[in-house]
Amino acid sequence: MKPSVKSCLMQEPNYIPAKKSAKKTIASVIYYVIGAALSLLFVLPLLYMFAASTKSEESIAFSAGNVMMFIPDFGNIAHFFDNYQVIFGQYDVWKYALNSLLYAAIVIVLNVVINGLAGYVLAKFEFPGKGFFNFIILFLIVVPVETSIIPLYSIVKQILGLKGNFSILAVILPSAISVFNIFLFTQFFSSIPKEYEEAMHIDGASRIRIFFDLILPTSKPIVATTAVFTFIGVWNDYIWPSMVLPNTGDESWPLLPIQAALTSIQSIQNITTGEIMASLVVTSVPIFILYGLAQKYIVKGFGTAGLKM
Repeated sequence: MKPSVKSCLMQEPNYIPAKKSAKKTIASVIYYVIGAALSLLFVLPLLYMFAASTKSEESIAFSAGNVMMFIPDFGNIAHFFDNYQVIFGQYDVWKYALNSLLYAAIVIVLNVVINGLAGYVLAKFEFPGKGFFNFIILFLIVVPVETSIIPLYSIVKQILGLKGNFSILAVILPSAISVFNIFLFTQFFSSIPKEYEEAMHIDGASRIRIFFDLILPTSKPIVATTAVFTFIGVWNDYIWPSMVLPNTGDESWPLLPIQAALTSIQSIQNITTGEIMASLVVTSVPIFILYGLAQKYIVKGFGTAGLKM
């Protein structure tokens, strides 16, 4: 039986077993301690938000300043969801939530198609001025969105005339185009081998068919990434919808999104802290669920897009 490499090395007079240095051990401990502390810094406010949403005003005041403020009121299960019943029953938060979900669904579809096509053209086509368009996209990414709100408002209200019942289009259309998503699509599509496209082109497929039958199906990570961040942007948007949508829609069904409902609820007299926290939980849960489901695609999408950056 032949001796192993490890046994031969150990027989050498100058052999010293590899040991993890004390500095690396200390660095690892510090790393994990700091990571745990930062995690608690972000998690504790969320725990308090959920715990307070299950309590009455008296319970919140009683538990303030001690560890019980982070623990839901499991001892009073019969009234555990009272605050949620109030915000859904009296304040109609569910209607505003459905508005935001509808706006987000439409914007995501338009975002993937429009920005995806733009990214496909910039990644796979050669045409005069291509470098200039790439420069403009990079330039617009760093320009704050707030600088374009007033000109955009003038365009949708005065030039396009999107008022009244057409105000919904004023919410959807500007959000359908994102220079950052165009940049992500461009970087990701550049990594797809041209041989795949050439094979479909030989079979007689058009550019549009190649995009929908080949490019998009093989680009699930970047599609998921842009879909999640588009959803978060639309779901959390408050300023722009408040500017273009009427303050009072139909009495039975308002047009404003969920963030507008949140602001309205907080201004109601005699509203309790538990009801405010319950409304915050309702606005946060969809983002947590969507991000959790698409997390692996987001990591892969940014990783692949970053290869060309």
